[in-house]
Amino acid sequence: MGEMPAPDPALLAAAAALFGAVIGSFLNVVVHRLPRGESLAWPGSRCPHCAAPIRPSDNVPVVSWLLLRGRCRRCRGPIAWRYPALELLTAGLFAAVALRYGWSLVTPVWMAFAATLVAIAAIDFDHHIIPDELSLGGLAAGLVVMPLVGVLGGEPLLGAVGASALGALLGGGALWSVGFLHARVSALLGRTFEHWPGEGEALPRPGSLDYWVWFPGLGFGDVKLMAMIGAFLGAIGVVETILVAAVVGLLLGLGWAAVTRRFDAPFGFGPAIAAGALLVMLSPGPLLV
Repeated sequence: MGEMPAPDPALLAAAAALFGAVIGSFLNVVVHRLPRGESLAWPGSRCPHCAAPIRPSDNVPVVSWLLLRGRCRRCRGPIAWRYPALELLTAGLFAAVALRYGWSLVTPVWMAFAATLVAIAAIDFDHHIIPDELSLGGLAAGLVVMPLVGVLGGEPLLGAVGASALGALLGGGALWSVGFLHARVSALLGRTFEHWPGEGEALPRPGSLDYWVWFPGLGFGDVKLMAMIGAFLGAIGVVETILVAAVVGLLLGLGWAAVTRRFDAPFGFGPAIAAGALLVMLSPGPLLV
């Protein structure tokens, strides 16, 4: 028997987009509930205003929001535009992954990677936190799945494991080094920040955990996020992600300053890191020459 023909790229992308919209709908649940410590499985989807259960016919990604004109059927409370936006974003990313990697073993891996980054970016934007369930869970998954993909693709086991582990160490280590050195220099210069060390609090000492993991201007969640990204993208991908994220972060910072009319308005760096990693993952070739 001959091999099954590969599906048409356009049909594959369309199917991936539909699947991505469904996953995006679930990501809306993750973004809303995970930071609040709520269950992702129970209760079912409900209106954020009146808590009325949302009927399956009113829960079709994007379409239902348009038909309901962005309002709850029962109480007519507004449903934020970000719900369909997140669904459309995930749909577009899944289609892009399908076009980039085709019908291959790694395609669902990169889709899961993209979905995790979307959830992380949205949560960090809203709450300035990156849940360990996503960053450390993604790190563990990357350290297992990427070597497995490499071995199935013909790579030696030790080489595949080493590449993923080195990427994780470089990703987390690079960002940790920046945050740690900045904290130490700030302490030497007597600089303080609104959240560091905090009103009436002393600077952390070497004998405390905060000395090693609590930095001004950089959350330790970003360190764990970069470790996760390194486990998937490897050492070169980490370097590329950091460079792209720096540019994206600058643009986001300028845009946020324009919106808030403040140049000192805080915003999470997670969305910039996630955008950088997604661009590196979708790039047809290395970004560094």
